[in-house]
Parts: sequence; structure tokens; C-alpha cells
Amino acid sequence: MHHRASLLVARLLWVFPGLLFLLAVNQAVVTMNLRETVRTGAVVKADVVALSTTDRADITMASAHLRVPEADGSYTEHVLPLPITFVRSLEGSDSLDVFLSGGPSQEVVIAAIGRAQWRLSGINGGIALFGCILLSWGVYAWNRYLQRKGDPAEVAGLPR
Repeated sequence: MHHRASLLVARLLWVFPGLLFLLAVNQAVVTMNLRETVRTGAVVKADVVALSTTDRADITMASAHLRVPEADGSYTEHVLPLPITFVRSLEGSDSLDVFLSGGPSQEVVIAAIGRAQWRLSGINGGIALFGCILLSWGVYAWNRYLQRKGDPAEVAGLPR
């Protein structure tokens, strides 16, 4: 009976490569959207409302709160994550060049780091896809092993 439980758990492990695959697909879509915004988006001056940094021992994060002008004269608020080194160069600045897409999502990409931003999202997608492939191979191998040779704990006759 224990063998069936092991097979069930081994089959349920397929959820994790599936999640990594979905993450890779999501990052591919984000990469294409960011790249398109950088290539075809209109360059506008966004007002820097505030800069925030979080300095913790385990992670340092930074973000910029921007007010971006729209084509109709209205403004939208956006909070964009930034590299910590870039935030230091923005201190004291009241405006920033950004690319603004014309699509319904109204994506905003900071002009100074736009190319790096879409490339990094592409790299993240590639890493997720590579992890999906490796984890799929591992889950496949474990399922195959359990089907052919049974649960190692039961085969070895270990006490429960």
C-alpha cells in the first residue's frame, strides 16, 4: 500500500515543472512587452514623486514613485523597481525620461535602464525554462524508478 502513496506523490511532483514552465512563458511575454515599449514607446518626462529604499541585511530594494503624463493631459501614478545604484544617481532629481507604450497596458519603462530591464526579464525566463527542463528530467527519472524498482524504503526492508 505504501508503494501507491509513493507513486501518487511522485506523480504530483509534475506540478513543479509545470509552474516553472508557466513562469518561463510569463517572463517571455513580459520580455516581449518591455522590448516593444523600449523600441516603439514615446519618450516622456515623468515627475519623480518619491524614491524609496529598503535596507535590510538580507536584501536591499529600491523603487521610484513616478507621475507620468498621458496623451490626454492627465497623469498616472506608477511605482517602478530600480537597481539601488540607479536610485542614488536620481536623488535630488525631479524628473526622469521614461518610455510609455501606447497600448492598453500603458507600460512604463525607465529610459536609462530599459534595455537592461527587458534583457534581464528574458534571462529570468531562460533560467526558469532551464529549471523546468532539469526538474522535469528529475521527476521523470524518479517516477520511472518507482515504477520499475518500487519504493526504496520498502525494497530495503527498513523498519517503519
